[in-house]
Amino acid sequence: MSQLKNPLEIYKLLPKSNCGQCSIRTCMAFAAAVLMGEKQLSDCPHISTGDPGLKSAEIITHKSIARNREKVVEGLRKKVSGMDLLSSAERLGASIVGDSLVIKCLGKDFFIDSKGNITSDYHTHSWMTFILLDYILHDAGDSLSGQWIPFRELKKGIGMAPLFEQLCEKPLKRMADSNPDLFKDLIYIFSADRTTNMFSSDISLILYPLPKVPMLICYWEQDGDIESSLHVFFDSTVENRLSIDAIHALGTGLAVMFEKVVSKHKT
Repeated sequence: MSQLKNPLEIYKLLPKSNCGQCSIRTCMAFAAAVLMGEKQLSDCPHISTGDPGLKSAEIITHKSIARNREKVVEGLRKKVSGMDLLSSAERLGASIVGDSLVIKCLGKDFFIDSKGNITSDYHTHSWMTFILLDYILHDAGDSLSGQWIPFRELKKGIGMAPLFEQLCEKPLKRMADSNPDLFKDLIYIFSADRTTNMFSSDISLILYPLPKVPMLICYWEQDGDIESSLHVFFDSTVENRLSIDAIHALGTGLAVMFEKVVSKHKT
């Protein structure tokens, strides 16, 4: 059975006409919606679901990936438990407290013991556990390049880029459009750094979800008839530190976290 794991694989099956009959503006956005489990291939009137190739295809949706993540985390935890964690502190930009490795994420301390268990004084999200363990296993220990690139320009990012846009960049843009104080909140709550004129943006800031994985968020305000926009950039060395699945999970997970922050501040 063939598996469809990213929007581009689904997009190839579509008419690419952007007809809008599925109630979504573009075929690429429709492909991302299918992968998120929000649409079915049968919602496209131009696709024959009786096609043998489609009948035998399994769509690996974002929701099914989330359900399987706990199994992945257990596998990562087993690999981490076989490492000498304390000797990895310098490589990871981490510190040591007692017998635990301490990694600072968004200004908060997370403790990892010799068995790969993660604790913190703050709520430990399951997606953050996945990202931390992945980081411990993958980070090569090299220096940051200082060169910022979007997700789609990562070596393994092109296939997942439409989904990253749908689940990370677009939600962040909606929040920025509706909440002018969003960036002030992020700087205050998550120890971000405000920058100026990055890519000629109106507002930009750098977050540090991991010591060696900075994220640059740039926002361009609406200018007359030109719609506002928001893009997320990573240091060009990020694939030396995280798997592409973890990079994707980092961006989408932060978008969900920020939405919760914004909703709390509105109430």
